[in-house]
Amino acid sequence: MYLGVDLGTSLLKLVVLDDAGELIAQESEALNTMRPQPRWSEQHPHDWWVATDNAITRLRKNMGRRWSSIHAIGLSGQMHGAVLLSKQDQVLRPAILWNDTRSDAECRQLTAKVSDLHSVAGNMAMPGFTAPKLLWIARHEPEIFRQTACVLLPKDYLRLCISGEKVSDMSDAAGTLWLDVARRDWSDMLLEACHLDRSKVPRLVEGNAPAAQLRHEVAIRWGLSPGTLIAGGGGDNAASAIGVGAVERGDTLISLGTSGVIFAVNDRFRPNPYSAVHTFCHALPDRWHQMSVMLTAASALRWLCIQIKEDETALLSRVEKLTMAQRASAPLFLPYLSGERTPHNDPLATGQFCGITHATDAPLLAYSVLEGVAFGLADGLLVMQEAGSHLCQASLLGGGARSHTWAQLIADTLNIIITTHHGGEVGAAKGAARLAWLATGGTLRDVCHKPTIKQVFTPDIHAWAQLQNRLKQYRLLYKQQIELRTLCLSDVDLQAVGK
Repeated sequence: MYLGVDLGTSLLKLVVLDDAGELIAQESEALNTMRPQPRWSEQHPHDWWVATDNAITRLRKNMGRRWSSIHAIGLSGQMHGAVLLSKQDQVLRPAILWNDTRSDAECRQLTAKVSDLHSVAGNMAMPGFTAPKLLWIARHEPEIFRQTACVLLPKDYLRLCISGEKVSDMSDAAGTLWLDVARRDWSDMLLEACHLDRSKVPRLVEGNAPAAQLRHEVAIRWGLSPGTLIAGGGGDNAASAIGVGAVERGDTLISLGTSGVIFAVNDRFRPNPYSAVHTFCHALPDRWHQMSVMLTAASALRWLCIQIKEDETALLSRVEKLTMAQRASAPLFLPYLSGERTPHNDPLATGQFCGITHATDAPLLAYSVLEGVAFGLADGLLVMQEAGSHLCQASLLGGGARSHTWAQLIADTLNIIITTHHGGEVGAAKGAARLAWLATGGTLRDVCHKPTIKQVFTPDIHAWAQLQNRLKQYRLLYKQQIELRTLCLSDVDLQAVGK
């Protein structure tokens, strides 16, 4: 059997696959995010280890004797996070996460400093990536920066905990802005631009390659064989693609987790950074992918339910009963609760409801959130099409895939066929387990087959027509937010002159 560990932002997930590819067991543990200042997002790496250890304990108990059949482990996780370690491998500060937007000034600094940044890294500098985070640390926490002996990504910190090895894979490393994405190797030039060198980053392997072995003391603690193989693994989206069998050119998925992602597989390096489309290595050799990323997706619905004290499942069931006329009267919602990446690359963008009246109730607010996320995906799809990715269907994964209403709304908005799959909510963890299987000799054909389709959602032309008008208003609302921000900045300048 094969264990997959997915270190998400709000949830750590574990799955076990057998050698027929069947899902045998799963477990999860909630994670908390700290926001000590506006635009900051941090977690304590030690909490990841505690969550993993707790979930393993429960999973082992539930599986009984079958647990000892675990043959290899694969890791997946949230990308871009910066874990800073001392020479003694002690964590120096909380990890700065992918949805932290404090380092926009450092993005401009890096772009101005490195003329070849876009062609080598394949992406424009954004606050979510790892490199600008290190420049921010160097500027604002210089003593921490001086003590930094190594920088690890979140899942690779877990690997260090269980193996003692500092290793990353190509798909996760591509999100740092330190990788030469075409060559699939660290770029000395990009590292130097952040005052780093190869001694301060982990060694690299492909996601389906052996990377390390389970430490003896951890193996004894977990009841597994010492020396159990640990695969390279992958960033969460690449691992999700492996989990759903998106491994060949043209395969596409949409992930509705904390973030919202459209992911398309390519067989060559095809960067288009100026539209904020990401180009990363896939978790398999000789494969790359293009990706649009919106920073807030299913987490927007979770946020709303917390604010209005509603149960998410119960609220979605009320949304399903809304008529087309009621949906047309719903407020518009901009889902930029953490700023936005694709296509705006705007860390200052904010969430917004527009059009609230006395008739606006909880189901209408919830529908507005679902629709706003679908519109954000539509913006991402548009620039991906401009970058050469032509989509006519996509697999829908993540926690948001459980909602039939949301799946149909995305199909109608994007005008593409959407399919959901059995086990789609654990796609990244399943992909990690598949990468472990591949690392022990499994073949791509046997391991990475597409899972059974659960449901197919075909776009409705009448719904599409109604949504297009609201999509135009949604895009206008963002433009107005930009204008308002400009006016506010002008007022601040005038006040400064007056003083």
